[in-house]
Amino acid sequence: MRYEQFAYIYDKLMEDMPYPQWLRFIRQCWDSYGKPQTVVDLGCGTGNLTIPLAQSGLRVFGIDLSDDMLAVAQEKTEQRHRTFPFASGGSVTWLQQDMTEWELTEPVDSVISCCDCINYLTEETDLAGTFRRTFAGLKEGGTFIFDVHTEHQLRSYAEMQPFLLNDDDVSYIWTSELDEERCEIEHDLAIFVRESEWLAADSQTKEPARDLKDTNGARYVRIDETHVQRAYPLERIESLLREVGFSRIHRFADFKLKPPVAETERAFFVCVKTPGE
Repeated sequence: MRYEQFAYIYDKLMEDMPYPQWLRFIRQCWDSYGKPQTVVDLGCGTGNLTIPLAQSGLRVFGIDLSDDMLAVAQEKTEQRHRTFPFASGGSVTWLQQDMTEWELTEPVDSVISCCDCINYLTEETDLAGTFRRTFAGLKEGGTFIFDVHTEHQLRSYAEMQPFLLNDDDVSYIWTSELDEERCEIEHDLAIFVRESEWLAADSQTKEPARDLKDTNGARYVRIDETHVQRAYPLERIESLLREVGFSRIHRFADFKLKPPVAETERAFFVCVKTPGE
């Protein structure tokens, strides 16, 4: 996997993601369940949610396994801080850690994990480990807010694939294969990136890029990506949350404060670590 390159084009591929909806939903939850001062963003990627939260005055810790994603996040932090200084008290700290084993020196008020990061935990032991570490890392009264693609959504991906993008700067061919028994999907992407600022990552890897040219002579680099996600029954997720200690658990659907239904594509969990747990 050419992950070091993928980190540098990630934002281009993800520019249509509903980040404002995530921020709005998270803040709605905080309004209802307690506003934090300290926040962990698990699976923060390049910081598309982490940085705005820090700019709003929160002390945020962005945790991701990829040091390349974190390097891009750090660059973005420096650029945005020069243009939009953080509100009083706001800060961001980037940490390379496995979300199943994450740890800080002191507990925080809230932990979030968005953009279906939890679906990348394809074994129940890792799912339970992440929930256990998160429970331990929260203060009493703290909130754990995360979303997951549902089983319905993964089956929809399998039925609708392949997906194609054909822009001047970046294109892809995206195919998917679903393991019905595990409800686990493998996404294979062949990404073609026009030689540009995103290929700054080329200078940081020794692996030669495969390239091709279009009819106008523009050079493109091919990056092959494979991503595997698993969808768990929402009841099983809640059961694992209760097993690690959460007792106050709420489920919502598709960025709205309403219960999930059979057609829900993205389910949200809001868990509160109540006093005495």
